[in-house]
This record gives sequence, C-alpha cells and structure tokens, in this order.
Amino acid sequence: MSNRTAPRLYVPAPLAAGLTLTLPPGPSRHAQVLRLQPGDAVTLFNGDGGEWAARIVRMGRSDVDAQVLQHDPADRELPVAVTLAVGMPANDRMDWLVEKATELGVATIQPLVCERSVLRLAGERAGKKVAHWSGVAISASEQCGRTRVPVIAPVQPLRAWCEALPAAADDELRAVLSLQDAQPLAALPVGARAVFLSGPEGGLAPAEEALARTAGFRAASLGPRVLRAETAPLAALALLGLR
Repeated sequence: MSNRTAPRLYVPAPLAAGLTLTLPPGPSRHAQVLRLQPGDAVTLFNGDGGEWAARIVRMGRSDVDAQVLQHDPADRELPVAVTLAVGMPANDRMDWLVEKATELGVATIQPLVCERSVLRLAGERAGKKVAHWSGVAISASEQCGRTRVPVIAPVQPLRAWCEALPAAADDELRAVLSLQDAQPLAALPVGARAVFLSGPEGGLAPAEEALARTAGFRAASLGPRVLRAETAPLAALALLGLR
C-alpha cells in the first residue's frame, strides 16, 4: 500500500514495480524543494488510476531518481464523470476555479468564451493558459490525493462548443445553471455523466441560454442567491459529490 503521508508526485510515464526511473523536471524540482533524501518515501501516480509507493534512490543537482515499489489500486474519483463548461472568469479566479474543481473531483473543465466574457482568449495565448491551468490541476491532484488528473479542454466559443455537442446519452445529465424557470439542481436525476454549463461575470446572455436548451441542457437552480462566476460551478460540483 502507498504511504498517504509521503509526498505525492505526478509522473506522466509508465510505472511498474521494480522500475527505477529519473523523474521528469517538474517532479524532480518538487522533490528538491521538499529537500528529500535517498531512502525517503514518495508516492507516484501517472493518471492511469491507482498510485505507486516509491523511494528516492538518488538526488542529483537537477534530476532525481526513484525506485517504484508497490501498486495501490486507490480510487478516489466521483461515481459521476463531471464536466464543468465555464465562461472563464477573469484574473486569477480561473486558477482558483480549476484548483478547487480538481479537489472536488471534476473530470473535465471546458473553458468557454461567452457574449459577456471579460476574459477573451484565442490562439497562442489560449494555448498557454490551458497549459498553465493543466499545471494547476496537476498540483491540486498531488495535494488532494487524486490518482487521475482532470482534462483541461482547449478554449472554445460557447456557440461552437454547443453546436458540436452530440446528442445527450441516456445516462447523462446536462444542466445550465440559471435563475430563469429553473428546477433545483438537487431534484434532477443523475446518471453516470453530468455536464454543468455556467456563465461568466454577468451570466449567460438569453440567446446563449436558449442555445443551451436546444442542445439538451435543463435549467437548474442553486438557490435564490446570485453566485459569482467562479462559485456557481463549484457549488454544483460539491452538491453532486455530496449526493
């Protein structure tokens, strides 16, 4: 069994008992910052499920070697695969949303550019942001004990994303977080998958809500208060996790 008190490091590489490997630059830096020494225990995971007990066998100036020991088939994922499709909040609020959604068990985050979006990303700038958010998700997964890392999908305009969605599967809940003619989210049936669509600062425009409903989304309410763009999707995810 892996040691839950040992530092956890994400290693995007095949792992097997008895393997000795040089950790990639990111995990190596992490091990050095923690001042680990040969013989110290670590836990490795690669996102394929489960995690591996391991120990440091060499600390170099810029790289670190670890020996993989025993596999633990730990599964700390939600029973529902949840996608958060979010109108990106501005500044560092999207970083915070990615971090907390990872801790709460999200499977995929789909950043969207909406009519009322303050943060508008495209091209190379969007790609760099997605790479940054993927790093945030990795760090949060290391911290919270997850053995899988959420997917951060490429930034898309909301309309293009909605129009490209296939028909909803029988076991999939699609809900757009709304204050207009909405049912309580807690009352909606949930199957194996769920997609929550949430707007940016200022919410979704009426035409965007109408488009979402055409794509199979049901209007869902989180209560009478208006939540911030970074709070609403997390509240929906937490509610689902508690169910």
